[in-house]
Amino acid sequence: MRSADRLFQIIQILRRTSRPITAAAIAAEIEVSRRTVYRDIAELIGQRVPIQGEAGLGYLLADDYEMPPLALSPEEAEALALGGQWVAQHPDQALARLAQDALSKIRFALPEGSRFVLEQPTLGIRPVDTAHQEKLDTTPVRDALRRGRVLAFTYRTLEGAASQRCVWPILLGYDDVHCLLIAWCERREAIRHFRVERMSDIRVLERKPPRRRHELLRIWEEMRRRVTTDLAATQPDEPE
Repeated sequence: MRSADRLFQIIQILRRTSRPITAAAIAAEIEVSRRTVYRDIAELIGQRVPIQGEAGLGYLLADDYEMPPLALSPEEAEALALGGQWVAQHPDQALARLAQDALSKIRFALPEGSRFVLEQPTLGIRPVDTAHQEKLDTTPVRDALRRGRVLAFTYRTLEGAASQRCVWPILLGYDDVHCLLIAWCERREAIRHFRVERMSDIRVLERKPPRRRHELLRIWEEMRRRVTTDLAATQPDEPE
């Protein structure tokens, strides 16, 4: 491991804990000697990184320390690139454009010597044929989720029946070709799963759900646990 990567990793280890961590624990995680850790800690302190503590007692990073923007290791940049490739191929066109824009920003924000990770990635996903997939735009759905608003739309079932719904959005889930909205349905008075490609006339209302999203998320997670522990439930819930 290069010295610069090692210093970055030590900072990451210190950032993730609120308690002092010993040089021995740091050395074991990054697979170097304690002497190397002592030397690296001294170098970080010399670079004005606010590390407190001493050998034998442990080290602690000040709470107000902020990493430089986009201080990514090549491996982290490559992991982001892999995720960005997946999103960029998804039928959700608005989200795909955002992924492409984000990758472009990351590329130009990285040091010049690290840009090869995004320009010539060594990781890739299988190309997806999106020619026959229905185009999606989840912009209003994501807006309702971010701002905590009720979402109204017309929903079409697999059989073609349409109904008006007002829901409290909880989570937006994705797979290779589908996008699934998990929400509390006011009409059903229960949590339901909605396929976004069957939603139309989507409107973000300016009223807030009477229950907080984290509470609804907990209810949904409990529901999932009950389903997975039920031996009779061998298939996941089908969307409405």
